[in-house]
Amino acid sequence: MLIGRKHEQRRLLDAYNSDYSEFVAVYGRRRVGKTFLIRETFSYNFTFQHSGIANSSRSKQLKAWYNSLIEYGLDIKTVPTNWLDAFNLLKELVNRSSDKKKVIFIDEMPWMDTHASGLIPALEHFWNSWASARKDICLIICGSATSWIINKIVKNKGGLHNRVDYKVPLRPFNLLECEQYMKSRNITMSRKQIIEGYMVMGGVPFYWKAMQKGLSLAQNIDQNFFNPEGELCNEFEALYASLFKRPEGYIKVVKLLSGRRSGMNRNELLKSGKFVDNGSFSQLLKDLENCGFIRSYNIIGNRKKDCIYQLIDPFTIFYYDFMCNNAHKDPNFWTHSINKPFYHTWCGLSFERVCMLHTQQIKFALGISGIISGVYSWRSTSCKPGAQIDMVIDRDDDVINLCEMKYTSAPWDMQASDVTDILRKEDVFLRETETTKAIHKVLVSANGVTQNEYSQEIQRIVTLDDLFREF
Repeated sequence: MLIGRKHEQRRLLDAYNSDYSEFVAVYGRRRVGKTFLIRETFSYNFTFQHSGIANSSRSKQLKAWYNSLIEYGLDIKTVPTNWLDAFNLLKELVNRSSDKKKVIFIDEMPWMDTHASGLIPALEHFWNSWASARKDICLIICGSATSWIINKIVKNKGGLHNRVDYKVPLRPFNLLECEQYMKSRNITMSRKQIIEGYMVMGGVPFYWKAMQKGLSLAQNIDQNFFNPEGELCNEFEALYASLFKRPEGYIKVVKLLSGRRSGMNRNELLKSGKFVDNGSFSQLLKDLENCGFIRSYNIIGNRKKDCIYQLIDPFTIFYYDFMCNNAHKDPNFWTHSINKPFYHTWCGLSFERVCMLHTQQIKFALGISGIISGVYSWRSTSCKPGAQIDMVIDRDDDVINLCEMKYTSAPWDMQASDVTDILRKEDVFLRETETTKAIHKVLVSANGVTQNEYSQEIQRIVTLDDLFREF
């Protein structure tokens, strides 16, 4: 059963129901459910389906293609020796099909593009000279290597320039979709447990699929991430290797960003990582952003080239905060970490990242969904002691929301010292940004706030349930 994905499924069906041939590119990180979405949408019925092979040679890729053609009914005796011939054989298969709309699904296409493979020119020729001239082809290519799909297909500057008719990026689930997914599997979790699971796994469906009924969230995390035989014990290395052909530079960047809560600018990354300042480094940052691991944002008064890069992928953050620190290979490391001081610190910081991934829900709760706005974190560049604001919503209606995030097990009991700190940060923000916009203070609290004389300083309160809201 499909959870969410209504917009993405509608896009696929629009391509299928078109009066013309359509070229569709579906992309997103490993384990996010791309293949499942496509198969479910078309009820597993394809004129031709094929999947590339990871870490394999061109000859083996072509042999696999040959086997797929045979599986779908083409009677051939010889394995093609190049991709032009391979796509010519696909034409022959399609011409024999009686399907009203011929759905061709090529999964993990980036894996097929081996060194000097000739795959892209062959695909260009197949689409431009043959498929696009018909009215009955729905070509769907898919892959986890998002940067490959975007750079080689979507932004192709050669024969495939502007040829992709439907771009379908698939993002991880939000909190509500994770809750719906657990319910569909008859696994009972409170919203507090869902959000703590999200801090670890983000919204990657495959990670949530590993959760077993009858085990607590802590037991599930230990079993899957810290047990040497766990389903997700080696996921970090596999994740980055599946997305990038040379993952070392990408991993270096996310490792640097994992230690800086509010992010780093380009010069800080270059200096700390000893990178070469060139176009390749710019592309590396774009690739990480396209894959949803980092985000870039500008703060008030900064030029675009001075943007801040921030790590937002929950699983990557969890890996560096916990999995890397399990020096003794304790299979129950997570259970043993709960309620220790660094665990509570991690919860607070991770809750901020989860909120940053649910800005649309926060805007909806504030009633500002229809107002154009920018969202970013902010830190003082000169003030001592330092001043940092978890989330700034800079609105086009001359208002700025300064959002404070609090992850507590009970309603937050605001005290005079908290008011003093909030007002100090507001004052520093106004002074350094020189903004003339009205400031509205917002509290995003996992368990609300105790109403007292100090809580009146907050204009709006966003609760845990607001983060799960459908809009």
